[in-house]
Amino acid sequence: MNEPEFTTIDEALPDATPGVDTPTPPAAAVPSGEGPSTADDVREALKQVYDPELGLNIVDLGLVYDVQVDERGDVDIQYSLTTMGCPIGPMIEDQMRAFLAPLPGLGEVRPEFVIRPAWTPEMMSDEAKAALGIF
Repeated sequence: MNEPEFTTIDEALPDATPGVDTPTPPAAAVPSGEGPSTADDVREALKQVYDPELGLNIVDLGLVYDVQVDERGDVDIQYSLTTMGCPIGPMIEDQMRAFLAPLPGLGEVRPEFVIRPAWTPEMMSDEAKAALGIF
């Protein structure tokens, strides 16, 4: 079964959150090696999923807590959001699935929103902190 290849959020999610200006990330990163994708490959692909309000990717924001790829290629992702009532969870999950679809050897993608530990700005990468002016 051939999955469609998407290169932008607009192609992957044409109906995603009307009225929200979402940055268009670069083309999907596909590992150059042969064989199934790893948790590191998944994290790299998830850098294409952007928080539409902050304009930064969810990995550098520290929102991706854990990535596990099992022997069948199924992917479990634990993630959080910057605030409890943030309404973008479903959009983020759809983008996760869309940007992971091109990776070789992956099966079902199962994002799980978790509230513990609560996200804090200290979880961001140095690059994300610099982009937001947090030192």
